[in-house]
Amino acid sequence: MKSYKSLLEESNLKTTPQRLAILKELDKKGHASIEEIYEDIKEMFPSISLATIYKNINALKEENVISEVCLHQKPKFEITKEPHAHFICKKCGAIEDVPFEEIINNEIEKKYPNTQKELYIYGICKKCKDGNS
Repeated sequence: MKSYKSLLEESNLKTTPQRLAILKELDKKGHASIEEIYEDIKEMFPSISLATIYKNINALKEENVISEVCLHQKPKFEITKEPHAHFICKKCGAIEDVPFEEIINNEIEKKYPNTQKELYIYGICKKCKDGNS
């Protein structure tokens, strides 16, 4: 993956310590809600507001630096990457990226060109099946 700084440089956004911290948290967590990001970042930036996090998340999303994962609960965000599906545990809510075969993506693109593709798979994760949650 590219550096956080290069992700921002390729967009129309300034590189700020807050944006770098948001990207670092998303990279570390994989998927995180705005509130989860805020809780972790406010330790580094005690004066940061939740509104600042919202503003930066929206700016990063508009520039396609991050993507929103629309769940039935609060949306979570991730650094934008190659097309992939999301497995969501119905018990603990854990989210896991699932590779999206290029052939599937190409077939969908042929039928529905220039559209946003999202695939969600719901089930029980291995951790919950094994009783470790």
